[in-house]
Amino acid sequence: MVFKNNFDRIERLPPYVFAEVNSMKAKERSLGEDIIDFGMGNPDMPTPKHIVDKLCETIQDPKSHRYSVSRGILGLRKAQSNYYKRRFNVDLDPDTEVVVTLGSKEGLANLASAITANGDHVIVPNPSYPIHPYGFIIAGAAVQSIDSKPDEKFIKTLYNILSSSNNKAKVLVLNYPNNPTTEMASLDFYKEIVDICTKFGVYILSDLAYAEIYYDGFIPPSILEIPKAKNIAVEFSSLSKTYSMPGWRVGFAVGNKKLIEALTKIKSYLDYGAFTPVQVAAIAALNGSQKCVDDIRSIYLKRRNVLVEGFSRIGWNMDLPKSTMFVWAPLPKKYLNIGSLEFSKLLLKTGKVAVAPGIGFGKNGEGFVRIGLVENENRIRQAIKNIKVLFDKDKDKDKDKDKDKDKDKDN
Repeated sequence: MVFKNNFDRIERLPPYVFAEVNSMKAKERSLGEDIIDFGMGNPDMPTPKHIVDKLCETIQDPKSHRYSVSRGILGLRKAQSNYYKRRFNVDLDPDTEVVVTLGSKEGLANLASAITANGDHVIVPNPSYPIHPYGFIIAGAAVQSIDSKPDEKFIKTLYNILSSSNNKAKVLVLNYPNNPTTEMASLDFYKEIVDICTKFGVYILSDLAYAEIYYDGFIPPSILEIPKAKNIAVEFSSLSKTYSMPGWRVGFAVGNKKLIEALTKIKSYLDYGAFTPVQVAAIAALNGSQKCVDDIRSIYLKRRNVLVEGFSRIGWNMDLPKSTMFVWAPLPKKYLNIGSLEFSKLLLKTGKVAVAPGIGFGKNGEGFVRIGLVENENRIRQAIKNIKVLFDKDKDKDKDKDKDKDKDKDN
């Protein structure tokens, strides 16, 4: 029997850039090496105790082990509605404008599948988190890139794309605070985007996963704060980073009723929702004391300062991010010629430090690496020492080369 092995959707996906670094990381660890891992945005802090306690309490009820509700239990949808009112002064109907997802990633991918047909065009910032373009590529769409910096150039470029005679765009994806660049958007920016997309009939999918990880008084807004944004926009969020709950897989999509209805419908065919005790614990997270969120943010702030100041001292300069749990670091000038993937491999092999190569987030990410603030301060300081040794060795090599050149000239 001959099998047809042409899996079209899989073949649409390019090689996964991070897989090469991840494979090297696994190999180094198998050899007993201690890798300081800044590569993945995987929070290392424990989930706050009161949330875990609520899970343990709820799980004792045998009824909680039955199938849940694919769109999320009503109490959790109400809790998310209350959060939006409290944080952004945005009113949401928990019955028609909120759906619980298995993390924001699943929600975005399923909505892409629900609303996209083969040949539809989607505009996605570059660089971006991989699910933003590839969720739509898997669904059959054609993706058009736009530089991710939320400035006047972005607005002008978007307008030019949408006003062109051959425009086929159906959806614009936004992600601020941005992963990987850490850039933040303002309400003024969002207003112009909503006006343009309303004019040309384009839906907006906004990823707000890092809404509560911010520093120095720069507080991220929601696009839904813009009047009439709910006419065209859905926003995704997650408890993963806010409450250090990445493995729990709890997220939300909120906003436009038509898009929420589409996501709710497709989810009803695909899953039964998150485990009920997890959802009940998520209610405790949203409705309980938010001091734990302040504490988590404070830890990321300290790590950010230690990391950026430490690398600056050894000659690797990078900006202090105003948000997210990442630092978007330009390659040191000496290493620009080898590119972000080879530089990441060099740090891993020689410095025993893992980072994410910028090229993995799109071509505009080349020349950068993303550093996750997911190791404690002592480990960060050790990483700085390790990389300083690497930099110093390369400087010595350069000096030796210069000496050899001088000798050749004398001869």
